[in-house]
Amino acid sequence: MLFEADDSYFLFTISSAMLKNILFVGLGSGLGGVIRYILFVAIDQTGKQFSFPIKTFLVNIIGCFALGLFYGLADRGQFTDNQVILFLTMGLCGGFTTFSAFSHDNIVLLKNGNFLLAMFYMLLTVLLSFIALYLGNRIVSSPVYS
Repeated sequence: MLFEADDSYFLFTISSAMLKNILFVGLGSGLGGVIRYILFVAIDQTGKQFSFPIKTFLVNIIGCFALGLFYGLADRGQFTDNQVILFLTMGLCGGFTTFSAFSHDNIVLLKNGNFLLAMFYMLLTVLLSFIALYLGNRIVSSPVYS
């Protein structure tokens, strides 16, 4: 154990299994952030200018789709190792998707007087994120028979 159970500085103990989980989430988050950065640079290198926050929008939709796939595969038993699930979902998808950036994009749009574009962006992102997550999960889920 990293910290003793009676250590008054910490509210909980950290077991070696928990440390391993933290490592997997951290590695996945780092990789997700790197992939997000690469996607942002690739879009920037197209030279196109967008008034719509396309980079964050795409990251959130792709991330929700991937999260749906990963949870669907876990539900099917494709991933039985909890650390793989943590790496892919909380780590990779958590580091890749950017709700804080999404919120910031909306504040910028509103500050610039783009109220309708901000509302459109919010509604479209939320709607398509749910649809993408559902579709990602549905693709790998067993069919439901009535």
